[in-house]
Amino acid sequence: MAYTQAECVIKNIIREIGQECGQFGETLAETLVAFMVKAVVLDPSNGFNMDRNLTRADVQKLVKLCVNRLLDKKNPSLDTIKMQVYFDMNYTNRGEFLDEHHRVLESRLGIVSREITDNRARTREELESLYRKIVSYILLRSGLGSPTDIKVVREATAALQSVFPQSELGTFLSLSKKDKERQLKELSMIVTGIRLFNKDCGKGGEGIDDLPAILNEAIPATTQHIDAQLQTSQEEAYQYTAILEKLLENPLKMKDVEDLKIKEALFNLRQYEIFLNIILSDIITCAQEVEMMIKQLGAQMEQLKMTVQAKTAVPTSQVYPIFIALSSLWTSFQDETVLLSVLSNLTTQLAPFLGYHEELFNTEIIQELLEEVEIKSDVCRIKESMGTKVNINDFKKLDWIFPETTANFDKLPIQYRGFCGYTFAVTDGLLVPGNPAIGILKYKDRYYTFNSKEAAYTFAENPNKYIELIGEKAKKCAELIQLLELHQQFETMLPYPQVKIIDKHIKPITRCESSTQTDTHILPPTIIKDYEWNEWELRRKAIKLANLRQKLTHSVQTNLSHMRRDNATQVYPLKTKGTQTKREDGTKVPKPQIYIAGLRGNCMSSLYAVKVNLTRAVDET
Repeated sequence: MAYTQAECVIKNIIREIGQECGQFGETLAETLVAFMVKAVVLDPSNGFNMDRNLTRADVQKLVKLCVNRLLDKKNPSLDTIKMQVYFDMNYTNRGEFLDEHHRVLESRLGIVSREITDNRARTREELESLYRKIVSYILLRSGLGSPTDIKVVREATAALQSVFPQSELGTFLSLSKKDKERQLKELSMIVTGIRLFNKDCGKGGEGIDDLPAILNEAIPATTQHIDAQLQTSQEEAYQYTAILEKLLENPLKMKDVEDLKIKEALFNLRQYEIFLNIILSDIITCAQEVEMMIKQLGAQMEQLKMTVQAKTAVPTSQVYPIFIALSSLWTSFQDETVLLSVLSNLTTQLAPFLGYHEELFNTEIIQELLEEVEIKSDVCRIKESMGTKVNINDFKKLDWIFPETTANFDKLPIQYRGFCGYTFAVTDGLLVPGNPAIGILKYKDRYYTFNSKEAAYTFAENPNKYIELIGEKAKKCAELIQLLELHQQFETMLPYPQVKIIDKHIKPITRCESSTQTDTHILPPTIIKDYEWNEWELRRKAIKLANLRQKLTHSVQTNLSHMRRDNATQVYPLKTKGTQTKREDGTKVPKPQIYIAGLRGNCMSSLYAVKVNLTRAVDET
C-alpha cells in the first residue's frame, strides 16, 4: 500500500473511532486516538499482522477494540495514556517555553509597532496622536500597568518626555523603519527602568506589581503543594509494590486479584511521580533564577542611586545602561511568573488522571492486601543493597561503570528511567528502582541499573533475552513505552507531540556520523549597528550630514595659488582638402598591331610580319 493511501486509511480510522466515542459523550483528541490505534495493533493478543494490509473486517475489529478501550473509564492504563498525551502536548522545557512566549509577545506588539513606524504625521494633532501611541506601545511592551489607566498613562508620559520630548518626533519620523523599531525598543526599556527606579524611591510606580515578593511567596507554596502530591503518590506506589511482591509468592492469589489491575495502577502512579519530578525540577530552577535576579536588581538599584544621588542632571551615558539593565531584569521576573503559573496549572491538570484509584482500591481492600506485608520505600531498597558491587573480573566482554571511576556519573542516561530491568522482566512488570552503586552495565551504548548483585549477574549473562521480554510486555501495556522510554525499541511510537504516520519498514537510528568543530571566532562578535553596505544609503547620510540647504558654497584664491591651477588647451587638427575642375578630358596614343603573313600560302614561302596601325587621326573624328 502506498504511503499516501495508508495515511488516508489511518486518518479515516481515527475519524471513525472519534465519531463513535462522541456518540457516547466522549470527546477525544486525535493524538490520543492515534496512539490507541497503534497500541491496539501492536498488542499481539489482538491478532493483527503487520506484514499485510488491513481488510474491512480488520478495520471494523480495530475500531471496535479501540472504542472499547477508550470508553473503559475504570482502567488505570487508559488514565496513564491520557496523562502521557496531556503532559507531552502541554509541557515544554524552560528554554523553548520562554522563546515561544517572547515570540507571541512580539507578534502581538507587531500591529501597534507598525502603526507607529508607518505613520506619516504632519499636523499638530497627528503628532500628538502619534506620541500617545508611543506611550501605549511602551506600556504594552513593559507590562507595567494598563494603557487605559489614566494615572499609569500620565506617569509613563512624564517618564518618556524626560528622555524623548514631543519636539523630537520630526527626527524620529525621518528615520528608516528599522531604526524606528530599534529606537522604540530602547525607549521602552529606558522608560521602564525610570519607572522602576521611581517606584523604588517611593515617587511613582503606579500599576507596578512587586514581582520579586510575589515570586518569593508563590514558589515555596507551589513547591510545597507538589511535594505533598509527590509524597502521597509515592506512598501509594510503595504499597502497591509491596502487595505485588507478596502476590508473586502466591500465584493462585495473584489470579484472584488480577481484576483489580494493581499493576496498571502502579504504572499510573509511577508515571505521575515522574511528571511531578520534572515539574519540580523546573520550579527549583525557577527559584534559583529568581534568587539570583533579586540580588542583581538590588545591586543595579544601589548603583543607580549612587550615580544619581541629588544631582539635577546626569549624563545619559551613565544612567541609560542601568535603566536598560533594570528593564531586562524585570522582563526576566515576568517570564518566571508566567512560567511558574503554567507549571502550577499543569500540576493541577494532572491530578484528575489519578481519580479512579479511590474507587478501584478502597481502604478495606488495601488494608486486607497489606496484612503481614513490609512496605519499603525506594530509599530503603537502595540502602539494603549498598555495600554490594559487581566484580568486573567476572565479565571480560562487558563494560561496567562505577561512581568512583566515572566523571558525571549522575548524568548518565539510564535505561528504563532507573528501574531494574531484570526485576521488571522476570516479575512481569514490577517496578523496583535500581542501585547505581552496584554497577551500571554498558551494553550496546545503553546503560542498565539493577536492584541487587544477583540481578546484575543474571541480566549480564543474556541481556538480549530480558530486553526482548520487556519489549513484549510493553506491547501489551502501551503506556510502558513512554513510562520506560522505549521509543527506540518501538520506532512507530514516538513522543506524542511528534506523532506522525511512519512506514513500518523504517528502523530506528542506532548509529550516525557526527563531527565536531572548534569555534572560528573565540571572542564575542562586535556588531556595529550603524554599519551600512549600500552606497546610496551612505550618500544619503552624507547629504543629510552636510545639510546643504543651510550652507553657502564659496571659494578664495590667493596670489600664491593662482599659478598652481590646472590649465588645458585644445587645437584643431589639419583638414584633408581636394579640388575638382569643371571639365574632364583625356588623350589616347596610337596602338599599332603586328600580324603574321603567309600562314595560308605555299608551304615553301617564308613567313613575315606585317605592322598595321588602325588608329585614326584626331582631326578625322
